[in-house]
Amino acid sequence: MKKSWIPVFLLWLLFTVLGLLLVMNTTVLPAQYSEEAEVIDEAYELLEALAVPVMALIFAIMVWGAISWRSRGADREDGPPQRTSKAVVGVWLVVTISLAVGVLINPGFVGLAAVRGEPVSDYVVQLEGSQFFWEVTYPNGESALDELVVPVHKRVRYDVHSTDVLHSFWVPAFRTKIDAVPGLTTQVYITATHTGGMEDDVNLRIQCAELCGAGHAQMAMPVRVVEEAEWLAYIEGLGSDG
Repeated sequence: MKKSWIPVFLLWLLFTVLGLLLVMNTTVLPAQYSEEAEVIDEAYELLEALAVPVMALIFAIMVWGAISWRSRGADREDGPPQRTSKAVVGVWLVVTISLAVGVLINPGFVGLAAVRGEPVSDYVVQLEGSQFFWEVTYPNGESALDELVVPVHKRVRYDVHSTDVLHSFWVPAFRTKIDAVPGLTTQVYITATHTGGMEDDVNLRIQCAELCGAGHAQMAMPVRVVEEAEWLAYIEGLGSDG
């Protein structure tokens, strides 16, 4: 029986190598437009790599089981009982507990602290969610309903709230997300790192990420990241437009 696990081990090695090569050379993540996105993507890629050996073991057992351990002929009685090994169980417990604790620390606590950062900001922008649109209020008190414009390389605190039901403020290109809760103001800090707009990347948009009614899927708003001077001129221009 022990020798029959040798092919499983070899298949596990093969699938692990192929899986890691696939993970390291491909990505399903959109482009990064914030410092927080870099931290979150690193955490995702680490967890993805840690998952590869586990999935590889499952695939190896399934493949070899279908090839060699399948039932043949009419004899379908249960096989002899298999006794476990205390050494295998002990190693398994030590390895899995160590991995769980390691992931809890990093990217868990370490990554969360990096994403949250210090509670300081260069600017404060208010976001109000309603069925089914967003209203942006800038530091000078001017508001907009058509787009969110933010300055690049500036740490912005977003004060988010809702006028009716539960919504969620999410910009895929920034990766960060926070719920908009009626009667409560939630906060999230984001530092944009690249200029651009929705015409450059469809992920530069506010998208409600909490089912909020029939118009939930259409509750979106373009996001535009510009230089600070252009941003200041834009918010001042909102007042003159009114």
